[in-house]
Amino acid sequence: MEFREITTFLQAAQLKSFSKAAQKLGYSQGAVTIQIKNLETELGVRLFDRIGKQISLTHHGNLFYQYAIHLTKELAQIRDVMADAKEPKGTLALGTIESLCSSLFPPILSEYHRLFPEVSVSIVIDSPMVLLDMLNENALDIVYFLDKRLYDRKWVKVLEEPEEIVFTASASHPFSGKKELSLDEVIAQPFLLTERDASYRNILDRYLAAYGKKIRPFLEIGNTDFIVQMLRENTGLSLLPLFSIEEDIQSGRLAALDVADFHMQVWRQIVYHKDKWVTREMQEFLRLAGARSSNHEKTFHSLDFSPEQI
Repeated sequence: MEFREITTFLQAAQLKSFSKAAQKLGYSQGAVTIQIKNLETELGVRLFDRIGKQISLTHHGNLFYQYAIHLTKELAQIRDVMADAKEPKGTLALGTIESLCSSLFPPILSEYHRLFPEVSVSIVIDSPMVLLDMLNENALDIVYFLDKRLYDRKWVKVLEEPEEIVFTASASHPFSGKKELSLDEVIAQPFLLTERDASYRNILDRYLAAYGKKIRPFLEIGNTDFIVQMLRENTGLSLLPLFSIEEDIQSGRLAALDVADFHMQVWRQIVYHKDKWVTREMQEFLRLAGARSSNHEKTFHSLDFSPEQI
């Protein structure tokens, strides 16, 4: 049994696809199929059910998956302890949402690459729930997301910081600078919004529904940069995290609107799996991400979860 076969098995199990595993690992699909067959032959069991193009773990496959995760964790520990290199040279798999990736990630990753140019970083952008599922499947090392406060006994949380979500418009919009706009007059305007699976969009929809209100955007898109560009052109209003538009507010291009009796807050959070061996690559990213936090002395830490929090 070769370790590369175990790695291939894990990728196929996590991605639920031989072709996706091949693409991620840089193999041909045929090579992945052969490695899986070699494992099954050596173990004397079938690891995957193959129905058409779909694959799923068998009972024995699920059992082997748990041991394979443990083996890779132990190997990572050995490599980290035995490494003589003074700086990280491995890989780092991050998960985040689009608004964080476009605003907070560039300076963090620029500094990370400057300090550790040999580390290979991959980023998955998706909704928090998808990313956290991937974390639980060991497909990601760290997830940095924006949502209501979420807790799970399987995670270690190292950052939890509140962020304001605001209605925003061009500084030249008639609403800019007006005091105590009503919610009704704001949501009656043309809106550009993130897609419904974005955490703060989902919170907005539920908030409005509680008051029997609804917002009908003329454009929904997952790209925050595109929304910001449209706002600069004075094309409608939007709802965005304050951190994502701070530079535009300071430069006088955009404005956060003053809406009476409206306050929305979500939380920037960083988590990793409690069973994950925290590699040096992970440690250094966590250090830089914590240093970029506006109040990291208070919020950058490992939290203990009580049963009531789960």
